[in-house]
Amino acid sequence: MIDSRSQRRRVNLGGVAAVIGLLGYAYFAQFVQNYEPCPLCIFQRVEMFGLGVVLLIAGLHSPKGAGARVYAALGVVVAGLGIATAGRHVYLQNLPKDQVPQCGPGLDYIFDAFPVTDAVRMIFTGSGECADINWAFLGLSMPTWVLLWFVLLGALAVVANWARLAH
Repeated sequence: MIDSRSQRRRVNLGGVAAVIGLLGYAYFAQFVQNYEPCPLCIFQRVEMFGLGVVLLIAGLHSPKGAGARVYAALGVVVAGLGIATAGRHVYLQNLPKDQVPQCGPGLDYIFDAFPVTDAVRMIFTGSGECADINWAFLGLSMPTWVLLWFVLLGALAVVANWARLAH
């Protein structure tokens, strides 16, 4: 139970540390281990960064009452977007081979050639490259781990910021 502003601050900043570690590993996997991220991976990184920003501001501000609940709600919204994106990615990875969408153009080309709304729709429709599983830990793919982390960090945002503090 969070019962002081300092505890609230530590929990939020602990969430920020987790986000930094997760994004750090994603960039390590990309630039050192040469795993090229697909379009849905890029969106998940942006959403994870957004969740980290919410937790950082909540940790630095560490308000009481309604202000803290705003951070809890923002954390849930951003984590929810991440859960939706990672969930779609996991879904694509678990499709039978004959139902996997064909590979599409790269993310840069999509945003250069199409309006933003069409580009986002195309990305979330999925691409064959998003269905590839080229990394796993304990039998779970990277998008599955990201999905779990969005659930955990979204719950952390609520636990850290929703409860009323003792006076």
